[in-house]
Amino acid sequence: MEENSSEFSVEKMCKVLGVSRSGYYKWKSAEPSQQQIWKNEILSRIAHHFHDNKGRYGSPKITHLLSLEGYTITQRTVGIYMRELRLRSCVSKKFRVTTTDSNHDFPTAPNILNQRFQTEAPNKVWVADITYIPCREGRLYLASILDLYSREIVGWRLADRMTTELVLGALDDAYQTKRPEKGLIHHSDRGTQYASHDYRSRLAQYHIVASMSRRGNCYDNACMESFHSILKKELIYTTKFRTKQQAYDEIFAYIEFFYNRKRIHGALGYLSPVRFAALFYKKTA
Repeated sequence: MEENSSEFSVEKMCKVLGVSRSGYYKWKSAEPSQQQIWKNEILSRIAHHFHDNKGRYGSPKITHLLSLEGYTITQRTVGIYMRELRLRSCVSKKFRVTTTDSNHDFPTAPNILNQRFQTEAPNKVWVADITYIPCREGRLYLASILDLYSREIVGWRLADRMTTELVLGALDDAYQTKRPEKGLIHHSDRGTQYASHDYRSRLAQYHIVASMSRRGNCYDNACMESFHSILKKELIYTTKFRTKQQAYDEIFAYIEFFYNRKRIHGALGYLSPVRFAALFYKKTA
C-alpha cells in the first residue's frame, strides 16, 4: 500500500485488501522495534563487509568480522540474512589446464616435504606451482611461491610462456624479498621448469633444498593448489581479462593488496598472511 499510495487512494486500497484505514495509519506511524533496528543495523554491516571484499566472503568470514565489531550473531543467522539480501560469495565451475610436464630426463628431487604442511616459522618451507590464466589477448601463466607458515605469496611472476625463466623470476623475487636462512625447503611438482638445470642451480646458489611431489599426486602440493583455486574462484573466473596488462594489474592488486594483506584466513585464526607473520616476529622479538 505504501509503495502504491501515489497511484491509488488509501481508502480504495484498504477496501480492496480488507484492511481498516485506522489500522493502516497505525502501522505507518509505528516506531520500529529494537529487534528490527538491530536487524537493520546487522543487514547494513553484512552488506558492507560483503561489498568491501568484492563479494569474496561467505557467512563464516563475515560472522567473524561482525564479532570483531562487537555483534553477537551465529553463522547460520548471517547466512539467512545474506540470502534475504541476495548476497552470495563468488563460486565457479572448475576448469583446469595442465601445466605440469613430468615426462623429461632431468633429475628429480625426493619428496622431503611428504605432505607435512605445518611449519613452526616463516621462511622454512616454500611451495611453488604454475597455473593457467585465461586472457582474450592471449594465454598467460602465473608462477607463484607460497610460504607454508603464513600462506603469504612471497614471489610471483606472470608471462605468456610457461618457461624456466618464468619460475626463476618468481624465485628470485621471493629470495630478494625475504632473504631466508640456509636450508629452506622448496617444494614443487616434477615439471620441467622446476627440474631444469638452471632452476636447480639457482636453488643451490641460494642454499635452498629442493623437494618434489610424487608423480601424479596433487595432494603432495595441496597448499599451493589451494591458493590457485582461491585465486581463480575469487578473481580469475569472475573477471574477463581483455588485455594482458589488465590481467597483470588485477592479479597484482589481488595478491599484493588483498590476499597477502587483507584477506582473512580460517587456518590462520582469521588473520591475513602478513599479519600472521608479523605476529610471529612480535612474539619472538
